[in-house]
Amino acid sequence: MDKARILVLAIAGCAGIAALYLASGSDDKPAPPPPVAQLPTVDILVARSDIGLGQAVKPEDVQWQTWPAATASATFMRKDSRADAIKDVTGSIARAPFIQGEPIREQKLVRADGSGFMAAILPTGMRAVSTEISPETGAGGFILPNDRVDVLLSKRDKNPDRNGADIVNSEVILTNVRVLAIDQAPKEKDGTNALIGKTVTLELKPEQTETLARARQSGVLSLALRSIADNNAPETRTDDTRRRGETINVIRFGVANQATMQK
Repeated sequence: MDKARILVLAIAGCAGIAALYLASGSDDKPAPPPPVAQLPTVDILVARSDIGLGQAVKPEDVQWQTWPAATASATFMRKDSRADAIKDVTGSIARAPFIQGEPIREQKLVRADGSGFMAAILPTGMRAVSTEISPETGAGGFILPNDRVDVLLSKRDKNPDRNGADIVNSEVILTNVRVLAIDQAPKEKDGTNALIGKTVTLELKPEQTETLARARQSGVLSLALRSIADNNAPETRTDDTRRRGETINVIRFGVANQATMQK
């Protein structure tokens, strides 16, 4: 073997030893990151699909879903404390809509127990009263269920002057009342933003039902749509309006006369 070949082999051997040394030093890999701490979770009952207003809840409409325990409200239904929650909510009626993935809360459900839908969704102490409307008296059809309205009464009174035109008076008799349904539709139809109907059903207090019943016999009722920003505005007291239209005895100069309360 000549010297040149020996020299090449020697160089190749040295290169191999150097490569082996460098490879052995590359085993020092960076330490893996520390494991992420697992947050405690609970299983809560949520809507598997959208549940509409007035819809009866079926077992396939809900499901258990893992939820961070720190953000699980006390109003949520937990599997560890209510394992039979699916069975409990089955047959209930949705008092308000649920969207997919929304936690199920008992405050938004009501048991019908054989009653009709409207009786089931009415809050305690409230009444459902219907009255006639038209496109002219119902804001052109832009009043929808769950909107808030004011109720106005317009009356035509005789002018004391025989040659003068009749006097038309209008006043607000009810404020900030909730619309339960238009005709027999308790919700929007196919997402429409206008709903023309002939009858509106309002959610009223017992004393407000008396005011509305008297007003229907006195003149024309109209609905004024309120802004959604005014939904939480304080209601106007009805103490002074609930007796409008009633007759009282007025004694003047010793003579008893009947008069009608207007204000």
